[in-house]
Amino acid sequence: MAAEQAAEQATDTYGITAPYGDELNDDVTRWDRAAEFPHEKWKPLQRSGLFTLPFAPEYGGAGRTLTETMAALEGLGHTSRDAGLNFSASTQIVSVGIPLQAFGSAELRERYLPQVTSGQAITAHAITEASHGSDVMNIRTTAVREGDEYVINGGKLFITNAPVADLFLLYVRTGKPGAFGLSTFLAERSTPGLTIGEPLETMGLRTSPISEVTLKDVRLPVANRLGSEGAGFLIMDYVMKREVLFSFAVNLGEMTHRLKRVVEHATTRQQFGSAIGKNQAVAHKIADMRIAVETARKWLYDTGRKVEQGTDASLDVAATKILVSEANQRTAQDAIQIFGARGYLTDTGIERELRNAAAGSIYSGTNEIQRNCIAALMGL
Repeated sequence: MAAEQAAEQATDTYGITAPYGDELNDDVTRWDRAAEFPHEKWKPLQRSGLFTLPFAPEYGGAGRTLTETMAALEGLGHTSRDAGLNFSASTQIVSVGIPLQAFGSAELRERYLPQVTSGQAITAHAITEASHGSDVMNIRTTAVREGDEYVINGGKLFITNAPVADLFLLYVRTGKPGAFGLSTFLAERSTPGLTIGEPLETMGLRTSPISEVTLKDVRLPVANRLGSEGAGFLIMDYVMKREVLFSFAVNLGEMTHRLKRVVEHATTRQQFGSAIGKNQAVAHKIADMRIAVETARKWLYDTGRKVEQGTDASLDVAATKILVSEANQRTAQDAIQIFGARGYLTDTGIERELRNAAAGSIYSGTNEIQRNCIAALMGL
């Protein structure tokens, strides 16, 4: 199967050197039930070199391209059954490291990027607010300049990795509402006034912790700003394109593994004297899963190449996000149906895949917002 081979080869082809499958898959059900971040599984990811891929060698990076990094993340999704850990890992790469390399000062890059590429510092970016999720143009958290410092007040909600993060990229308002009123700042966990709430209980991705982040009279030096004042939305757009590509490349790997498992089940499970895969109703579902996987791969890598080349890919990114997230949900539901009662059991891990997939149509900009963007780009 070409899709399966591509995912299996991605791990070795693009700089992931450690065979970490067994370590990442130990006690996945237990960690999911406990809803805890598995710190012990972060170490094999560090050893593998995953976090180094898209970064320059002078900061401990491997100097890989965007699409090479996507392929490695696809390999992670195919190898690891802990989708929460996978999501935290892709967030680690994109949330602070990517914008810091592209927009940070030389001083900030030299000080913080080696911590990111080594995985020593876990990272998060704080965008969403309780009153403003997808409506990023109207973020309410403010940063007011006082001399050589900014004073930040407000709060963020549903922040991935926040309970375990060491570094935060804060998207805050320094001007009037609109695209040019946002700015971006790097803050350490220990910064006075930055308070991290208790982990929130979630339906899926339970090993990827999320929480509220409260900012009360947080003082950050001007030197901690990425880019110029008012460049926050441009930075966010740059980051979110890559967040979609990285996190949904992981989903592609997870879908490919799911397809492999379903095919194995359909060819070995006997009912009425033959394998259930001989039943047309089952075979058609599996055929549709294969189509979904190959379509997702084509959209992801075609879009990745456009972004890599600097082509305007806004519509492509939005369409890719919709297509892959909905395919992930649909194939997870079909897998449960094909496995029947076994798919409904928690110990088989099939139902967990559906719970994990449910988040994909919400994070990185809801699918409704993505459809609005596509319509707007079409002049509607």
